[in-house]
Amino acid sequence: MAVEELLRELFFNPLNLALLSVCCFLLYKIVKGSREKPVPPPQPQLKPMKKRDFRLEELKDYSGQGEEGRVLVAVNGKVFDVTRGKKFYGPGGPYGVFAGHDASRALATFSLEKDAFKEEYDDLSDLNGEQMESVREWEMQFTEKYDYVGKLLKPGEDPTDYSDEESATDTEKKDN
Repeated sequence: MAVEELLRELFFNPLNLALLSVCCFLLYKIVKGSREKPVPPPQPQLKPMKKRDFRLEELKDYSGQGEEGRVLVAVNGKVFDVTRGKKFYGPGGPYGVFAGHDASRALATFSLEKDAFKEEYDDLSDLNGEQMESVREWEMQFTEKYDYVGKLLKPGEDPTDYSDEESATDTEKKDN
């Protein structure tokens, strides 16, 4: 008889019926929400960038704020297309200060401050051995993860003519 009374109280009392409805609705939302995750819209894929060399001033045009949103970062004289890591290196990202810059000094000194970026070509000659080793390690990480698109030109240096037959890797071997 107690079960019959409980059911009658649960289903025929308007307040309890309203609370039961709210609980069922919330349970439905929890179960449905855990199954369906919103799918973010796919990012438009940019065509691979043709290899070319960059002056520091030209690199600034690739901070992720341009028309196509491409992000380039230079490390130890090499320029990398880090657009696929835009949420990190693009505008508003935790490493967004690197976008369109030579990040070598900042990476060597573990600094995200504006003073870690020079307005002119930085030869890194004042860095100590440990800092230079850090730059080389960062360069290797960028090489493994992102596309190499050219080199950062020193003042007075002429750009390399990357032909369709010659890859950047071949040119790098000639430079070394």
